[in-house]
Amino acid sequence: MCQVGEDYGDPAPEGPPPPRPGLRSRELKCVKCKEGVPVVVIRAGDAFCRDCFRAFYVHKFRAVLGKNRLIFPGEKVLLAWSGGPSSSSMVWQVLEGLSRDSAKRLRFVPGVIYVDEGAACGQSPEDRAKTVAEMKLILQTLGFPWHLVALEEVGGPVSDKAPGGWAPGVYARGLLSRGTQGWAGPYAVPLPRKVFGLSPSVLRCSAQEPVGAVGTYKVAVDSFLQQQHTLGTERAGGSPSPAQGEERLSPPGTQESQDPAGPPPAAQTEALSRLFGSVKTLTAKEEFLHTLRTHLILHVARTHGYSKVMTGDSCTRLAIKLMTSLALGRGAFLAWDTGFSDERHGDVVVVRPMRDHTLKEVAFYNRLFAVPSVFTPAIDTKAPEKASVHRLMEGFLLRLQAQFPSTVSTVYRTSEKLVKAPRDGCAAGPRCLLCMCTLDVDAADSATAFGAQTSSFSQTQPPTPRAGAGASTEVGGAQNRCQGAGPCGREDSRARVIEQLCYGCRANMKDVPSLDLLPPYILAEAQLRSQRASQEIQEYLVENGAGETHTAES
Repeated sequence: MCQVGEDYGDPAPEGPPPPRPGLRSRELKCVKCKEGVPVVVIRAGDAFCRDCFRAFYVHKFRAVLGKNRLIFPGEKVLLAWSGGPSSSSMVWQVLEGLSRDSAKRLRFVPGVIYVDEGAACGQSPEDRAKTVAEMKLILQTLGFPWHLVALEEVGGPVSDKAPGGWAPGVYARGLLSRGTQGWAGPYAVPLPRKVFGLSPSVLRCSAQEPVGAVGTYKVAVDSFLQQQHTLGTERAGGSPSPAQGEERLSPPGTQESQDPAGPPPAAQTEALSRLFGSVKTLTAKEEFLHTLRTHLILHVARTHGYSKVMTGDSCTRLAIKLMTSLALGRGAFLAWDTGFSDERHGDVVVVRPMRDHTLKEVAFYNRLFAVPSVFTPAIDTKAPEKASVHRLMEGFLLRLQAQFPSTVSTVYRTSEKLVKAPRDGCAAGPRCLLCMCTLDVDAADSATAFGAQTSSFSQTQPPTPRAGAGASTEVGGAQNRCQGAGPCGREDSRARVIEQLCYGCRANMKDVPSLDLLPPYILAEAQLRSQRASQEIQEYLVENGAGETHTAES
């Protein structure tokens, strides 16, 4: 009879297994060119030499952009750079694609943005200043227009000469070489003062232009090439100088910029620290930080005319994000959160060109070709594995990947099959106040868990008395009593915000005890939406009452 712990075979031999005949000769050759000495092993049996690995890596980046054809020639694209390996590699791919030595040059006009999140991560002012200095050294060598913004302050100190509290050129700067496509000379434009002073319009979906078909893309390419040919002919004819030709592509109203005047004001940093300090769980902190960062990048893109935003999400990160979003109740928005393009904002589209690169490939490429990157502590740095859903899902997938090398690719390929098709009647419906996705949720009378939650939430609200002579006075008095800063007013404001969130954002807001610390633009947009809904109801009731009166008279 079998027993636990009983040995039924010979002991395993110690040391590595002996090599199979002929295997070593195959390992000494690159799988691509069959001649070079391999320096990188991406997967089992996939050994590349230096040149073949570079061609393989660059082809992945170019193929993703060429297959989707969302970025048109001459279009302004904002590169979201965090200083990490993936986003740094993305910026380097764009830099090499714009060089004159590139076989197929990229034709869009890039800009770089870096968001300083040190206040939310608990960094000291000295460490933040050191990190910003390292970022500037790298940004100045790129030759792109760059925007350095802090999470608590988008822009610098307000100038009295600038109308409306706008400070020109404090945190926006760029200096381009003459060979860079689309820009020439220093670049500086005004930015709003701080994240707490953003306009509520940043939370609204602007009108989106129809996505061009293949024929439209080809027409745009032909028009761009014709324009470049005409410009080259004029230069050869001697009518304008090369510098004058480049000035035609430079943005109007450029001016000499200044270095940042110093760190953000202490009051703004303290307000942001109190906001993140009040959040109970690390999971909610990470989600809220991602939301604020997205709002800032979206606002900067709209302010400077960028129609596309590139992020450095790799294949591994997107696989982790997919599983995390499922755990957080964001399954309805997986196609937008992990797909190549995200059109939820309307006029600004987020694209992810690094989604075919694994973290292993990114690390090897940055190491072999000396891609500079800056380490910045994140909000979950040194946190234990079970501190948040994000860390737990990351550890789970990476451990599986170590044992089963196809784990990440399997999850990633599953995300490619997701279709952006909301339910009927939800495409043009209301949107979430934070993530700006369509509120694709069940109604209060549904039998699902969300329907039960919505029903219980609506039952906690005080009933509205019927219309009447005495009731109107009571309702008016109750409204006047609830407009203050007492408990009733705070409950009404919280209810006004919660009812405009999707299921995932509602779950995260449970860990925020007080909404008073939220940025004012979020609360203002929630109030505007509530007032708009009340006006629509009043107009409907007036029209309905007028119709009933007309029917009774006739």
